Amino acid sequence: MRNLLFSLSIVSSLIVNAQSINLEEFATGLTSPVEITNANDSRLFVVQQNGIIKIIQPNGSINTTNFLDITSKILYGGERGLLGLAFHPQYPTNGYFFVYYNNTAGNIIVARYKVSTTNSNAADPSSEKILLNIPKPFANHNGGSIHFAPDGKLWIVTGDGGSGGDPNNNAQNKNSLLGKMLRIDVNATDPVPYNIPPDNPFAGAGVDGADEVWAYGLRNAWKFSFDLNAGNTMIADVGQGAIEEINRMPVTQAGINYGWRCYEGNTAYNTAGCAAQSSMTFPVAIYDHSDGKCSITGGYVYAGSQYPSLQGKYFFADYCSDQIGILSTDNSIIWTSAYSGNGFSSFGQDSQKELYVAAVTSGKIFKITTGTLATQENNSLDKISIYPNPATEEIFVHGIREKNLTLEIINTEGRKVLESKQVINGKSISISRIPAGVYFINLKLGDMKSYSQKLIIK
Repeated sequence: MRNLLFSLSIVSSLIVNAQSINLEEFATGLTSPVEITNANDSRLFVVQQNGIIKIIQPNGSINTTNFLDITSKILYGGERGLLGLAFHPQYPTNGYFFVYYNNTAGNIIVARYKVSTTNSNAADPSSEKILLNIPKPFANHNGGSIHFAPDGKLWIVTGDGGSGGDPNNNAQNKNSLLGKMLRIDVNATDPVPYNIPPDNPFAGAGVDGADEVWAYGLRNAWKFSFDLNAGNTMIADVGQGAIEEINRMPVTQAGINYGWRCYEGNTAYNTAGCAAQSSMTFPVAIYDHSDGKCSITGGYVYAGSQYPSLQGKYFFADYCSDQIGILSTDNSIIWTSAYSGNGFSSFGQDSQKELYVAAVTSGKIFKITTGTLATQENNSLDKISIYPNPATEEIFVHGIREKNLTLEIINTEGRKVLESKQVINGKSISISRIPAGVYFINLKLGDMKSYSQKLIIK
């Protein structure tokens, strides 16, 4: 196994102890991997966008026999293909697993399969039962992440149907299954495809909204996961052209409107005919497209036991910049340096909750580990603070330990409105000439972004 060291961008810039992120090359030779998951055993299952599911053994070797091959059923290319995989909570006894793909007509399909009765490393390709068949008006924005929640219900995230700007207003239309988080009960008696959980927010006659909908107002969430320790749902939603967003809400909270197409992030996009802003839920973190960023890849809150310093941190990536981001407890973002030529497409967990990341361009799977680059442990990113926020006339940065630190403030259109090349710990920085609004404040050392945070100016 080859160790590939990722030094966090904040190394020696904002903290003394300079924790590192290591990516260990775990498996290679895959074709467009877009999902990693497990069946509660030692194997990893990797979804290839071309319609094949592979099994990776604990030593990183890939089984020569495919677990599932449905290449003849899918439309592969661009954003379409085989995109999601989830194993039934009772998989060891019933052998059921579920996939999400685009069929040859481009429709979104959610289907159930069963493992072979004679070979635990192969599925029965003739066992397909289609649960959902959702037509799409355009080729892009397919969503594709599926997971079972702790209550045994299957959650499914769909894209808004495609094109740009959601021209059909699917995400805000509660009666459309596009641009949604769906929640269904798969424990239905054949031939019934699924049951509707009675506590779904729009279930029942006379209620405006499709029975399957749990939340709405999503553009093209790529990917979502559950943070079971905190009881939250983490959703990474790809932006239209300027803002990428991370949403975090309790698993139990139903009927949430995440705001798209009315808002991109928390900036107005197209509010014609939209509900009141107060009725919508906005992201806990956002970032812009500076430094080559373009598209968020959602991940997981680390819940493993091997690396305690990572616990509670949410790992995600940007597809274009080849950087991994870490969302800290104060909702600030730390970025790694770029790892060019990979195209991080998905994160996944093994049965012990250790984290992996898939690279669609290089066809590799990496395991995320950590180490320590220095010995002092008496300082941390949590000691960095930018205040007040919201602000009016001036701001202060406290906790700086480095010289030559640059501060920049960027508006939601990606334009730099202020730059200060002499940031001094505790010294005020005037913002009196910046109009009121939502901005991004970045602290940088050299060419590497160190710290990002949303800043509201009144």
